[in-house]
Amino acid sequence: MHGPFHRGGRSKPMGEINVVPFIDVMLVLLVIFMITAPMLTQGVQVELPQTVSEPIKDIEDREPVIVSVDSEGSYYISVGDEETPSSLEDISDKVIAILDRRPDTPVLVRGDRSVPYGQVISLMSTLQVAGVGDVGLISEPPPADN
Repeated sequence: MHGPFHRGGRSKPMGEINVVPFIDVMLVLLVIFMITAPMLTQGVQVELPQTVSEPIKDIEDREPVIVSVDSEGSYYISVGDEETPSSLEDISDKVIAILDRRPDTPVLVRGDRSVPYGQVISLMSTLQVAGVGDVGLISEPPPADN
């Protein structure tokens, strides 16, 4: 009787490793990563402010672009000391022009607390389309408790 479990005197132990299960697992992982990778890079990366936060240290040597939204929903862009009212299209054009000259320019968003969340998201989406990879949010430190 010869079968898969037959231990005849003539057969030697097999010295090869079966890598087919390993390849199957790797292909499944590859498919999972291919599906999830685009989902991770769709949104704009921001760090939401917490009650206590430290200032950003790596922008001290570079002049940031600050885009503001006031309590009435008007947009402003400031580069250096000049702050000008702008529409979303103008902000997009100005940010594209600035990033063409200096691609490492940080972009920060300062929004009034009474502005609807959707308006800030609309601004951040406009910045993402303009080519901004990372957007920082400006917040005030909490009042000191006495």
